[in-house]
Amino acid sequence: MASPRTKPLLLNLTRSELTSWCADRGQAAYRADQIRRWIFGKRVSSIDDMHDVPSSLRRALMDDFDLFSSDVQAHQVSKDGTEKLLLILPDGSDVECVLMREEDRRTVCLSTQVGCAMGCIFCASGLLGVKRNLTTGEILEQILRLDRLLPIEERITNVVIMGMGEPLANLNALIPALLTLNEKGGLGLGARRITVSTVGLPDKMRELAKTEIPFNLAVSLHAPNDELRSRIVPVNRNIGIAAILEAAEEYFDKTGRRVTYEYVLLADVNDEIAQAKELVRLLKGRNAHVNLIPMNSVSTIALEAPGAPSTGRFLETLLAGGVNATVRKRKGADIDAACGQLRLQQQARPVNVELA
Repeated sequence: MASPRTKPLLLNLTRSELTSWCADRGQAAYRADQIRRWIFGKRVSSIDDMHDVPSSLRRALMDDFDLFSSDVQAHQVSKDGTEKLLLILPDGSDVECVLMREEDRRTVCLSTQVGCAMGCIFCASGLLGVKRNLTTGEILEQILRLDRLLPIEERITNVVIMGMGEPLANLNALIPALLTLNEKGGLGLGARRITVSTVGLPDKMRELAKTEIPFNLAVSLHAPNDELRSRIVPVNRNIGIAAILEAAEEYFDKTGRRVTYEYVLLADVNDEIAQAKELVRLLKGRNAHVNLIPMNSVSTIALEAPGAPSTGRFLETLLAGGVNATVRKRKGADIDAACGQLRLQQQARPVNVELA
């Protein structure tokens, strides 16, 4: 059931917009930073709990804005400490976000759209199509929800924009969110701790580079040639790997940040040694890193991850060919960890997909 909330999200305001809102009410500029410290630093759950903000200003904030617009529809906790939330938004849409724990890191994975239009055959996010883009505030609200799962002595250390949706298809909302994550008055994370994933939209990759902030960029490649990639990632038919690699090189030239190429390993589809050698020929000599990702199983998709020996041989072939590569650790394997799985389960709509 949708939330009854109808007021705008406070998180939709940039720092300068919040400063202007305060000024319109006769308040000094520092009040905006004070409010943001409560939100991002002190983990406040209610505007009225911002105790050093004048009561008149708090009342005005509560009259004009909501701090949260979502409700938690489902909360899963893995035995490895990974936590996943399914949030329901006021219009009845739902999105997922994830908190992953490692010894020295607390990483969150955020969504940018309700669903996804890219159609990657191994991913649950797009099985129900795309409904709409999230607002800047809806992207940032996922951070607040996950941050408040941590004990007081722990902080979010890394953010990956790799949840539901194609991030670069929603750049107008994403860039202000990234800036807030990066600003000292926001979450205060360095750019190297923020990663944006994309299926590879060349024009949008160049647009992101124009921010001149060296966020990490991860391109979902998944195949060493256009014929196979177009079967795995249908939008590739209108793009092509060459155009993606060209835009990635421009991103590196503009930001100085090495691009990561994500490669989801699908058994008997893209995990052969011949394909690893072809990937070497494609990427050797580029300032790039390959992140191999054994597929997370999805019950409605007739694909699966290769076994550890096949994954190891693929990795060894890349390394022997001079391509930097690692295998991503699996997190939350005992819950609906893959993007879109929990949402698909809650929607209770079986969708069967096979490789064409």
